[in-house]
Amino acid sequence: MMLHSLDLNTPAHDGPTPNDLDAIEAEGLLIDAELSWLHAEIALLNADDRGGPSPLDWRRLRRAEARVIRETFAYVAYRIGVSDLPRAA
Repeated sequence: MMLHSLDLNTPAHDGPTPNDLDAIEAEGLLIDAELSWLHAEIALLNADDRGGPSPLDWRRLRRAEARVIRETFAYVAYRIGVSDLPRAA
């Protein structure tokens, strides 16, 4: 996903602006969810060393996928300014 573009060529640029930091923080939960999903997928790929994926490996993957979906909807809602989207149980 694309964050605000930073113009690093300006001499007065001292780092990200408060708006840049807000955008990064808003996307943080989604990034964390995507990393969890990646780790679950890596665990499945490495499961061959243990005789194949266990039911727990599959459960972790499903939970990580569901979390990515939830966080994606939450991030999109934030970006479009909607705060009262219904939450899944």
